Amino acid sequence: MKALKTSICVAVTALALSLSLGAPSCAAEDEVSTLTRQMKELYQAGKYMEALPLAQKSLALREREFGPDDARVATPLNDLGTIHYNLGQYAVAEPLYKRALAIEEKTLGPNHSEVAMVLNNLGDLYRAEERYAEAEPLLKRSIAIHEKSDDPSIVMALSNLGAVYSHQGRYDQAIPLFERGLAVLQKALGPDDPEATVLMNNLADAYMNRNRYADAERLLKRSMAVTEKAFGPDHPDLAQAQNNLAALYGRQGRNAEAERLFKRSAATFEKTLGSNHPDLAGVLENLAGLYKYLGRYADAEQVLKRSTAIRGKTRPI
Repeated sequence: MKALKTSICVAVTALALSLSLGAPSCAAEDEVSTLTRQMKELYQAGKYMEALPLAQKSLALREREFGPDDARVATPLNDLGTIHYNLGQYAVAEPLYKRALAIEEKTLGPNHSEVAMVLNNLGDLYRAEERYAEAEPLLKRSIAIHEKSDDPSIVMALSNLGAVYSHQGRYDQAIPLFERGLAVLQKALGPDDPEATVLMNNLADAYMNRNRYADAERLLKRSMAVTEKAFGPDHPDLAQAQNNLAALYGRQGRNAEAERLFKRSAATFEKTLGSNHPDLAGVLENLAGLYKYLGRYADAEQVLKRSTAIRGKTRPI
């Protein structure tokens, strides 16, 4: 059948947890510590809307305590940017990332691991906005910094650069990056850690576009099992794997299975991320493509109309 577009779920760096480079007041430190812990728990559970006000308050406390350009403000800036990114609010996330990057380059130097983390985040944001020419050099720079220190955090930038290449159809360049990243992550965390599922999805997508369907299906099913065991049935990462497996089934002509999984994916995205998230739009576009291929044009038009409306709200101006 005609190839369906697959929305790649690209790795986003985990929330940085380092709280302070100095010694703030005890009361402020205790409150920020509590906020950060709670924020991380919500973030890891995919509850980004609930994590957002905690990240905003943490940043406000740091700015009040140290001023807007202090090194200790960079981490909460990055954290808040990451949450806005996951909510599809790219125009809000970009200046937060840029501000964090400027502070860290000035205070820590251009080759620090914290700089590499924000470079990765900003590069992935540009990838999400299809600004590939801007994304690629930032992600390459992040990788180069991590390679100097043999930091396992290199996995994030490897995955995101691979995703840039995949979105451009450069699968032969993407696959080695995904395979390298997955090997590093599994060595560090074990074979069943949920952090590896994003890379499983990315690698499966690249395999699918090289017609390695059995390899892709194996990775996607494993990703779904690991994610559901870790987080339950309502998590954005599970929805992404369902979307990608549906796209694979569509390529194989397994249309009823594909439709069922696209619908499950859309429902999970809407439940966890809201009705106007770009990841939901991507799944709806895939489902519309399937309906069009099957000659169900009225269904395709209805679904595509909803996806277009979401895109209109989330694309940068």
